[in-house]
Amino acid sequence: MAADVTIVDPPRGAAITFPRHEQTFPTLTPQEIERMRRFGEIRRYEDGDTLFEIGQPGPGMFVVLSGNVVITQRDGLGRVTPIIDQGQGQFLAEIGQLSGRMALVDGHADGAVETLLIPPERLRALLVAEADLGERIMRALILRRVNLIQEGKGGPVLISPPTLGDLARLQNFLARNGQPYHLLDPADDKDATDLVARYAASRADLPLVVCPNGTVLRNPSESALAMAIGMIAAHGPEKLYDVAVVGSGPAGLATAVYAASEGLSVAVFDSRAYGGQAGASMRIENYLGFPTGISGQALAGRAYSQAQKFGAEILIPVSVKSLDCSKSGGAFQLATECGHFLRARSIVVASGARYRRPEIENLAKFEGRGVWYWASPTEAKLCADQDVVLVGGGNSAGQAAVFLSGHARKVHMVIRGGGLGASMSRYLIERIEATPNIELIFNAEVVGLEGSEEATLERVRWRSRLSPEVMTMDIRNLFLFVGADPATTWLEGCGVQVDRGGFVLTGMPVGGNSRPVGPLETTVPGVFAVGDVRSGSVKRVGGAIGEGAQVVAALHGFLADAEKPAGSVA
Repeated sequence: MAADVTIVDPPRGAAITFPRHEQTFPTLTPQEIERMRRFGEIRRYEDGDTLFEIGQPGPGMFVVLSGNVVITQRDGLGRVTPIIDQGQGQFLAEIGQLSGRMALVDGHADGAVETLLIPPERLRALLVAEADLGERIMRALILRRVNLIQEGKGGPVLISPPTLGDLARLQNFLARNGQPYHLLDPADDKDATDLVARYAASRADLPLVVCPNGTVLRNPSESALAMAIGMIAAHGPEKLYDVAVVGSGPAGLATAVYAASEGLSVAVFDSRAYGGQAGASMRIENYLGFPTGISGQALAGRAYSQAQKFGAEILIPVSVKSLDCSKSGGAFQLATECGHFLRARSIVVASGARYRRPEIENLAKFEGRGVWYWASPTEAKLCADQDVVLVGGGNSAGQAAVFLSGHARKVHMVIRGGGLGASMSRYLIERIEATPNIELIFNAEVVGLEGSEEATLERVRWRSRLSPEVMTMDIRNLFLFVGADPATTWLEGCGVQVDRGGFVLTGMPVGGNSRPVGPLETTVPGVFAVGDVRSGSVKRVGGAIGEGAQVVAALHGFLADAEKPAGSVA
């Protein structure tokens, strides 16, 4: 389905005042441009010509040698917003152009324009070869994406009442993946009202999503939305990668950064978003080097950009269905849920864990509609001046409770055990005890959920584990942080052994294999495991990142051995 759109001529002049403007839009010197010429080729455009277009793969980074280029944002409703004009000595790109992703803005020549076009693979080479210049360019590329996100420019239009649970689901998905979007409330915007009347036969069709090309989606799944806006890059068995990493949490991203920076070809899969569970943490305060703390999203975003800088191909959201370890043709083969295959000479299992779903009546009915497994600013807005219930007693639960206390009227923290000391860091316990609107309810559990016919959560049933009496609270938002189970079902049948809890075993020689087995190698040679999914690992961000870096040496050793002639001992 496509919306009727009317494209208007873009107005001249910037409409946005950018913070850190000089860093976001630096002007290169003639000497710096001269150093860049070997990475690109000259392209010339006439007045009104398109250099790049929203929704089409970006050709790379343009350096303006002469003339002027007008940058605008055009949404699927036909609305055009001026972004900025760029002239001689400036460059046109944002972080997505490191991997040739879809352009988020339009660029048109204002008069005759001459440029130096640097394609994605040469742009990555430039960032590495010209370190000081590359640092300035990389910072600008990141800041431009950040500004698009913060200003609500670019990407799809979400049309929905602001309190709708499915809206929060899609907002969270886009935000976790660093994708800009903007929101229209049909109560305030006539175009949005008209589209709802035309496309939404019932409330279940909301939110509507209008893609930049005008396609309208009714309450789409995350995968359908990603496909429609070009998030999912093409992949197939034609290319043989040195390593495929399954999972883009801290361990998987660390593997990607170190492996790609050392010249290995890397593909990374994740079924939802980069950062894993750590990416949903609002503040990590005990990670080395960040004394004031850093959000999991910020930490993961930096690693994601680093991985792209070194050429890692990151496929999100793409779920891996199975691993074939028969090595037909000398390679492992991964099958994805979307029906494609990818071949790699080695595999790193970094799939982490999936949020545990406790036995609560009607839980599935309200997931994404009042039941949340993370706490981000998107969910926090839904909790303004309300009471909320949060279940869990670990560090993630503690961080979420402190964050939500700044938005909710009261946070009822339900803990199954009799205390927090065994599962939570002391600094978090002290902060929770000092926060007046956090109530600790020990030896208790949530047993059921109630709500409206439209599947909106309204009440929570809970009981003390010391008494059979069931009590209720009027609650519209429930947050669950009750641990996670290893995401290893995709490994079934491939020979990789797991422990009784489902975590991957490593460092164990199998059968008569006399070859030394490293601490991160699984029971299948060439398959390694890092991070939370590995049996015996330290379930901390620092530990996961360390293992992701450590495994790269083992990858080099395995790949070098695989290239030796049969019978060779040297």
